[in-house]
Amino acid sequence: MGEVTVTHLPTSSAPPPGTGTPVLPAQPVRPPQAPQGRAEPQPRRTAFAEGVDRLRDAATTEPGRLRIIGAVLALLVVAFGAVTAWQMTERAAAADDVLTSSQPLSSDAADIYRSLADANTAASSGFLAGGQETATSRDRYEKNIRTAAEKLVNAAANSDPDSPSATTIAELNRLLPEYKGLVERARTYNRQGFPVGGAYLRYANEKMQQQMLPAAEDLYKKENQRLRADYADATPYPWAAIALGIAALAALAWAQHRNYRRTNRVLNHGLVAATATATVVLLWLVVGHSLARAGLNDSYDHGVRSLNVLHDARIASLKARGNENLTLVARGAETKKVGEETYDAYDYAFRADMKALGAYLADAGKLADDTSGERPVTAAVGNMTEWKKRHTAAREQDENGNYQRALGMVIGTKDATGECFDSVDENLRTALAHEETEFKQAAGDGRDALTGLAAGAAVLAVLGAAGAVLGIGRRLSEYR
Repeated sequence: MGEVTVTHLPTSSAPPPGTGTPVLPAQPVRPPQAPQGRAEPQPRRTAFAEGVDRLRDAATTEPGRLRIIGAVLALLVVAFGAVTAWQMTERAAAADDVLTSSQPLSSDAADIYRSLADANTAASSGFLAGGQETATSRDRYEKNIRTAAEKLVNAAANSDPDSPSATTIAELNRLLPEYKGLVERARTYNRQGFPVGGAYLRYANEKMQQQMLPAAEDLYKKENQRLRADYADATPYPWAAIALGIAALAALAWAQHRNYRRTNRVLNHGLVAATATATVVLLWLVVGHSLARAGLNDSYDHGVRSLNVLHDARIASLKARGNENLTLVARGAETKKVGEETYDAYDYAFRADMKALGAYLADAGKLADDTSGERPVTAAVGNMTEWKKRHTAAREQDENGNYQRALGMVIGTKDATGECFDSVDENLRTALAHEETEFKQAAGDGRDALTGLAAGAAVLAVLGAAGAVLGIGRRLSEYR
């Protein structure tokens, strides 16, 4: 064969000198290829993925499965105890607030209203007496003003600074000195025989009826809402804790059944101990909360509801007495037109208050669950009936021009309407004291049923989790 000569083209892109032949363009440079048969390096897997793989691998062996079972059992028991402790702590705190905070504050709010209304009544009674105002009437007015001021201080100390209740309390604290100033002016002018004293007293009454008593009533309603909210926090069943307790017991029962099937051993001491502690906590939870719920519900049905109605009745009687007195103070200066008829404004309000009083006393009688609570309510009904009779007789005398006779029948010392009012107020006070005792007993029983439950559940849950771990550990020791 002949010899083959290979000619290499120049690498320069310029044509060789003396030739017109173009040079081929340079080929693109390719990256070096990995040798065939060698795999590219894989990215490192995450710790979580590797952990899942190890867990999956462990689950294929009996020791691995036992470790997973032990961890799940311990977690369930601890979660059961933790949720039980959390929910019972909240309910115990709410039950304690019902007994020691919200209900007493609700009663204080009612006392603020009652004290203001009674002070207004005492002021009008003293005005009617003129220069012969008795020391008893004066002391009653001063005592009610002091009581209202003290209750307002207590309410302010126990209310949140930016709450609606705090705003209402501040408003009442502002209005109280203004009212006192008007009453003192009315007394001063009345003692001097100036008719303008009656105008000042009516202005003071207007401030009381249109500003102070509505504000006090608003405070009473807000505190009652707070009381109902505490009941709503204390009484619901702890379903989350109960569900976790049932789940923990079911898991423990399954683990012991599995252990029996594989080993023919009836009992595993650790798992039995864990089951016992979980059972104790669950029973304690259900029974303790059921008793607490029953006590709290009883305190509301036979305590709070009766107290609210009796407070309303007492307030209605005070308003009625104040309007009865102002009927004589105004002497027809204030009128109210209803349809085609025109009435004395204060006498019309008196009749409305007495109608409300009758309705409240009827409700109080239905709510009374024993003779001690029913007896004073029944007596108050009798006093109210007699009061209305005497009032009608006094109005007849006043309308016939016998003002002094009517005045004696209202503020006199014998057979006056004031005696009936005092009897109604005293009987209602007795009924309130009885219902207050009933409330404290029932609410205290409800709160005490939760004593120690949160801490006991936490301790028993830790012991139960330890028992589950030890029980599974005993089985694991057989594989070593």
